[in-house]
Amino acid sequence: MGSSMLARARIQAEVLVPLLRAFREELGVERANRIAWKGLEKWRTDFIRESAKSLPAEASNTERFAVSLQAIKPDIGDAIDFKWLQGESVLEGKINERIEFDITGCRFAQLFRALGEPELGFALLCAGDNTLTDEVGKGDVEFKRTQTIMQGGDHCDFRFALKKKGLV
Repeated sequence: MGSSMLARARIQAEVLVPLLRAFREELGVERANRIAWKGLEKWRTDFIRESAKSLPAEASNTERFAVSLQAIKPDIGDAIDFKWLQGESVLEGKINERIEFDITGCRFAQLFRALGEPELGFALLCAGDNTLTDEVGKGDVEFKRTQTIMQGGDHCDFRFALKKKGLV
């Protein structure tokens, strides 16, 4: 089974990597990266805000966040390997106060590490987890992560705490 998100990431990398490298040659690594990360932050925010328009407007932030997690799973496909610790029922529409899982394998990280651009991969993909939490959770969802495979960790640790209001 493939992943449409992984296929998009490959296409994005085909464009972004040579572009970023050219900017680095002209502007220096630090400045080029700063500009790229700023642009990717805006892109992520706009993308998530636009995607969130399809979420039920009458739902609470926690419900909208849970629906977002459900919706993204098929798009990710087999691009990541999960180890659920708590709250897997969110994929069935049941919201708990805590959703915790580890990603133990990540084809996105493999792709960007093979290109020598794990920080670009983090800015393009991993940072979207924070953006999703901020834009959809809107203060009702707390997200903590201490490491990512993309940045050299042996796993990605996802820890979400959802406020009680709106829990079903």
